[in-house]
Amino acid sequence: MLTPITGRVTIVTGASRGIGRGIARAFAAQGARVLIVARDGTAAEAVAQELTAKGGTASAFACDVADADGVQAMAAAAEERYGGIDILCANAGIFPAARLGEMTTAQWDEVLGTNLKGTFLSVSACLPAMRRRGRGRVIITSSITGPITGYPGWTHYAASKAGQLGFMRTAAIELAPSNITVNAILPGNILTEGLEAMGDDYRRQMAASIPLRRLGSIADVANTALFLGSDEASYITGQGIVVDGGQVLPESLAALEGI
Repeated sequence: MLTPITGRVTIVTGASRGIGRGIARAFAAQGARVLIVARDGTAAEAVAQELTAKGGTASAFACDVADADGVQAMAAAAEERYGGIDILCANAGIFPAARLGEMTTAQWDEVLGTNLKGTFLSVSACLPAMRRRGRGRVIITSSITGPITGYPGWTHYAASKAGQLGFMRTAAIELAPSNITVNAILPGNILTEGLEAMGDDYRRQMAASIPLRRLGSIADVANTALFLGSDEASYITGQGIVVDGGQVLPESLAALEGI
């Protein structure tokens, strides 16, 4: 059993839906005090109210993580409301599809601004509070797309997710003397609203390509985040944990035939 995280102040960006909401739910259920961050303040407030109704401690903050001033205000709000920052789940990310030759520089900049620059800004904003605590956990939501695999239409997304891991490794070295760990989760195909929107055929095809023969659940990712935020993970830093049911293992679909 993991050491309780009761009272730990946790910021979750991109927490109004999908994986971010699942992470926020998991941390609140374990007694953390959670700041729900999303661009849509109304949606963030709805999640905060849901967690509070279940006995958790949570509040909402509207913020675009690509905005430096907004992210600084986010960190200040966590300190003002809860007295510090212990854990940052840098989860905010977007993935609008656009193929090369059609993708505009504005589309490229938007994705890199949210996914990669947003990670840098979020970590930078939370550092002073973590250093005052004498400890900290940074948990980045990356992806298998980019670091390990590719998918047409997502060159900007893939570049941002691979970039997050490069950021993570050097940040882990720089922040280790401050007792701050920096790790990443690399989800595969997780059953979120975005995946559901891709249709039944896509979901069936993807499940057939995964050795465990199922898509991942949001809880699979949230439980990994809980571990990385725990005292038991205190000696793990600069690492990416793949949560994909074995999806990246087969060299082809033929490797799964007959098993």
